[in-house]
Amino acid sequence: MTAETIVRDGAIGAAPSGQASFFSVRDLHAYYGESYIVQGVSFEVAEGDVVALLGRNGAGKTSTLRTLARARDPELRRGEIWLNGEAVHKLRDFEAARLGVQLVQEDRRIIPGLTVEENLLLAQVAPPAGWPLERIYEHFPRLAERRRQEGVTLSGGEQQMLAVARALARDLKLLLLDEPYEGLAPVIVREIEGIVGEIKNLGITTIIVEQNAVAALELANRALILDMGHVVFDGPARAVLDDAELRNEYLAI
Repeated sequence: MTAETIVRDGAIGAAPSGQASFFSVRDLHAYYGESYIVQGVSFEVAEGDVVALLGRNGAGKTSTLRTLARARDPELRRGEIWLNGEAVHKLRDFEAARLGVQLVQEDRRIIPGLTVEENLLLAQVAPPAGWPLERIYEHFPRLAERRRQEGVTLSGGEQQMLAVARALARDLKLLLLDEPYEGLAPVIVREIEGIVGEIKNLGITTIIVEQNAVAALELANRALILDMGHVVFDGPARAVLDDAELRNEYLAI
């Protein structure tokens, strides 16, 4: 591991050389009540990057992701979040979503009583700013086959497809994926990996939190590792895959 990629005490990590920062996170401090969870997280993301946000259980990964999306909890008490020059930290969750910050949560949040197509249509704003249904169905043919089926009756993998497609149906500038492989059979995980890989090829800026660190690192070009609520590593994903000492110390793999 090199000095350039190890970050101590939440110090900000530089964007990749030669690339302007598209998404900037500056000294975030967030709490659940009095529990201090996100402790000075800072980093920069270039447009089109796929970033794996990793760490042991309890490191603050999902809390950081929810803070970036301006979810109601945890509470952001200090810090700044900038997306393409817009101050996301001043917004509420629905305002951040309108700006293009789309969070796909681990539980997928498929709306009961609505079909696949109705879930997608509800995600679109008027006039639609994201992908039209035709494009979504082109990239997700299984959803096209099940467009009249109630969304909550889909398999786990299909629900994950629907959750990602719903984000694409909105105005999407930054995709935040929380545990997209959680609870899925290996064969379905491979399908979801293909979808995330396609998103990467489309140049959509993505931050992915995933317990399957190796799978996330193989998709990502950047890696951030959290420990006790702050960033301890910021650098190329390949560097983590190649560094057994680093993986053992912070990821236990």
